[in-house]
Formats: sequence, structure tokens, C-alpha cells
Amino acid sequence: MADASHLKEEGLRLFHDGAYSEALEHFELALQAFQEGGQILEAAEMLNNIGVIHRMEGRLGEAADKLEQARIAFAEAGDRNREAQTLGNLAPIYSRQGDIEKAIETYRLAVSIFAELNDKNRQGEVLMALGLLQFDKGQRTAGLASYESGLMLISNPTPRQKRLRQMLKLRKSLLGG
Repeated sequence: MADASHLKEEGLRLFHDGAYSEALEHFELALQAFQEGGQILEAAEMLNNIGVIHRMEGRLGEAADKLEQARIAFAEAGDRNREAQTLGNLAPIYSRQGDIEKAIETYRLAVSIFAELNDKNRQGEVLMALGLLQFDKGQRTAGLASYESGLMLISNPTPRQKRLRQMLKLRKSLLGG
């Protein structure tokens, strides 16, 4: 289905160029074409992309709906990696909607799946996002623990993250932990 694939690729290009409304149009057309062609995983990927754009636009209800549809399709198809990625996209929406417990639960599920897949980098990224959420919502100790765990897992830390890792290792060695 070259037409749907072309729409998808053009949508990705537009998205990366910052032309979100045009990207959204391409993703919606690709979604329809993939659905008509019975390409469930590709259609779910378009739902995920549409959901991400809706989230960026502040259309949280629509974003959550599209992302949940994508998550279900990935789960039913056994695509645990993309299921976890979609959960990672859903969690910040729940947080912005004020459902902090659901956001935390969603992040934890994504962490669990990435651990099951032995994807330490993504597991680390999600743990760091979880830690920031927990810390911001007053769960300071849990937030610091989640963030630290994630920081130690990521494979390509930023220079700032590298310094923080060094400080945490120093603290651990000084405290004998």
C-alpha cells in the first residue's frame, strides 16, 4: 500500500518540520488507507501520531482517545514495544488532566514492559519522566528514587545527566551504599 506509506512518510516529514496541522491531515488520510487495507499495526501507528499531535495542541481528550485506541491495537497484536511507547505518550495526558494516580500507573506499566523487553534506555527515560511527575506532585522521595533509577539506565545521557550520575555515584560511595 504505497499510497498509505507515502502519506505516512510525508506526515512524518511535515511533523519534523513543525507543520503539525498538515502532518495531522496526512496521518488521518494514512490512517484511513491503512484501515481500508487491513494493516492494523500501521493504522495503530497513525492513531499514535494523531494522538501526539492532539496532545501538543492541547486537545487532551481527543489525544487520550486516539492513543488508547492505538495502545489497544498494539496490545492485541502483541507489539509490546509500541504498546509501551504509547503508554509513555498517554501518561503525560493523564497528568495534565489532573489524574495523577492514573498517570503514575501508566508510567509504571510502560516501565514494566520496557524492562520485560530489556530496553534499558526507554525504561530509563520513562522512569525519569515518572520521577519528575512524582517529585512535582509532592512525592519527593519516590520521585528522586525513580529519577535516579532511570538516570542510571539511559545509554546516552546529556552532559548535565552525566554530572548528576557522577554526583550520585560519589554520594553512594561516601555513604557506603
